[in-house]
Amino acid sequence: MAQEFDVRLSVGRTGQCWDNALVGSFFATLKRELSEERSWPNRSAVRTAISEWIESWHNIRRLRSSLGYRRPAEYETILAA
Repeated sequence: MAQEFDVRLSVGRTGQCWDNALVGSFFATLKRELSEERSWPNRSAVRTAISEWIESWHNIRRLRSSLGYRRPAEYETILAA
Protein backbone atom coordinates (compact mmCIF):
# COMPACT_ATOMS: atom_id res chain seq x y z
CA MET A 1 0.00 0.00 0.00
CA ALA A 2 2.80 2.47 0.82
CA GLN A 3 4.37 1.96 -2.60
CA GLU A 4 1.05 2.68 -4.26
CA PHE A 5 1.08 6.18 -2.71
CA ASP A 6 4.84 6.67 -3.08
CA VAL A 7 5.35 6.70 0.71
CA ARG A 8 8.59 5.57 2.33
CA LEU A 9 8.09 3.48 5.46
CA SER A 10 9.91 4.11 8.72
CA VAL A 11 13.41 2.74 8.98
CA GLY A 12 13.30 2.44 12.78
CA ARG A 13 14.11 -0.90 14.35
CA THR A 14 11.72 -3.02 16.35
CA GLY A 15 11.73 -2.08 20.01
CA GLN A 16 12.70 1.56 19.45
CA CYS A 17 9.32 3.18 19.95
CA TRP A 18 10.61 6.65 20.77
CA ASP A 19 11.61 7.39 17.18
CA ASN A 20 8.08 6.87 15.87
CA ALA A 21 5.94 7.88 18.85
CA LEU A 22 5.93 11.61 18.12
CA VAL A 23 5.22 11.14 14.43
CA GLY A 24 2.58 8.53 15.18
CA SER A 25 0.83 10.91 17.55
CA PHE A 26 0.98 13.74 15.01
CA PHE A 27 -0.51 11.65 12.21
CA ALA A 28 -3.21 10.21 14.48
CA THR A 29 -4.24 13.76 15.38
CA LEU A 30 -4.10 14.85 11.75
CA LYS A 31 -6.30 11.97 10.63
CA ARG A 32 -8.77 12.47 13.47
CA GLU A 33 -9.11 16.24 13.13
CA LEU A 34 -8.76 16.76 9.39
CA SER A 35 -10.10 13.79 7.50
CA GLU A 36 -13.52 13.07 9.05
CA GLU A 37 -14.47 10.90 6.07
CA ARG A 38 -13.99 13.64 3.49
CA SER A 39 -13.29 12.80 -0.09
CA TRP A 40 -10.53 14.78 -1.75
CA PRO A 41 -10.69 15.69 -5.45
CA ASN A 42 -6.94 15.41 -5.94
CA ARG A 43 -3.57 15.24 -4.20
CA SER A 44 -3.05 18.99 -4.41
CA ALA A 45 -6.24 19.66 -2.41
CA VAL A 46 -5.04 17.30 0.32
CA ARG A 47 -1.63 18.99 0.47
CA THR A 48 -3.25 22.41 0.75
CA ALA A 49 -5.63 21.27 3.49
CA ILE A 50 -2.82 19.66 5.49
CA SER A 51 -0.60 22.75 5.18
CA GLU A 52 -3.43 25.02 6.31
CA TRP A 53 -4.23 22.72 9.24
CA ILE A 54 -0.62 22.65 10.40
CA GLU A 55 -0.07 26.40 10.08
CA SER A 56 -3.44 27.61 11.37
CA TRP A 57 -4.21 25.07 14.09
CA HIS A 58 -1.57 22.52 15.01
CA ASN A 59 1.37 24.90 15.35
CA ILE A 60 -0.47 27.88 16.83
CA ARG A 61 -3.70 27.15 18.72
CA ARG A 62 -3.55 23.50 19.75
CA LEU A 63 -3.06 22.95 23.48
CA ARG A 64 0.19 21.14 24.28
CA SER A 65 0.51 18.83 27.24
CA SER A 66 4.27 19.42 27.24
CA LEU A 67 3.60 23.15 27.80
CA GLY A 68 1.23 22.65 30.72
CA TYR A 69 -1.81 22.50 28.41
CA ARG A 70 -1.11 25.95 27.04
CA ARG A 71 -1.00 27.18 23.46
CA PRO A 72 2.52 27.82 22.11
CA ALA A 73 1.88 31.58 21.89
CA GLU A 74 0.71 31.68 25.52
CA TYR A 75 3.77 29.74 26.65
CA GLU A 76 6.14 32.06 24.78
CA THR A 77 4.45 35.08 26.38
CA ILE A 78 5.00 33.55 29.83
CA LEU A 79 8.68 32.91 29.03
CA ALA A 80 9.18 36.48 27.81
CA ALA A 81 7.75 37.99 30.98
